[in-house]
This record gives sequence, C-alpha cells and structure tokens, in this order.
Amino acid sequence: MSVPSDPIADMLSRIRNAAAVRHPNVALPSSKSKVAIASILKREGFIRDFEVVAGKPLSTLKIQLLYRGKDSAIRGIKRASRPGLRVYASKGEIPRIFGGLGTAIISTPEGMMTGNEAWRKGIGGELLCYVW
Repeated sequence: MSVPSDPIADMLSRIRNAAAVRHPNVALPSSKSKVAIASILKREGFIRDFEVVAGKPLSTLKIQLLYRGKDSAIRGIKRASRPGLRVYASKGEIPRIFGGLGTAIISTPEGMMTGNEAWRKGIGGELLCYVW
C-alpha cells in the first residue's frame, strides 16, 4: 500500500466517500494533524466521535460519522491548501463559509483551530480545509 502524497486530502476524501454511501464509520492511518482535524470536526458537530487505536506498524484513526435522519452532518468538505499550492490567510482574510454556517479549519502557530477561533485570537495561518 502506497503512502498518499497529501495525507489530509486523503482523510477528507475518505470521510466524503463514507458519508456519501452512509457508512457509520471510517478508518484511516493516524497522525497528529489528522487527530487535531477530527477533534475540531467533533467539537463543531460534524462527526459523532473518533478514537485512535494503537497498532503495531502505525495507529489507526476511527471516525464515527454523524447523520441527521438520512442526511450526513457533513454536506461538503473541501481541501483548501495543498502541497503544490499553499493557501495562507491573515486575520482579516479568513473566509466565512456559507455565511458562517460552515467552518474553515486553519493551522496556526498556536495549533489547529476554526476560522472563528483564529479570527477572535487575531492570528492567521494556513487554510487547511472547508467543511459545511
């Protein structure tokens, strides 16, 4: 099995695909950045829960998806910055997703956080993805 060149995009694609076919959960290789993104998704109400399962070669991140009726809580998830084209935003350039109904996830010097948290703290960073 090959290692993806963009692990965060791979994570987002797995979540998007699992939600499209209404799977209850999705498993993927774990990393610190993926766990931070999963914790933000849980805090913002896009996923039910997540856990890191220790494994011999590497750990696995298991995400339980959240559904409201037959619809997924995640309507859309899109990668903003990618290895070939990094996207950065200062405090005043942080986008509002669907007029505030969605969330931008930003990697800042103080750790990963939502766009609203970064705006309130007055810091910018790399725009990782948008979730709505």
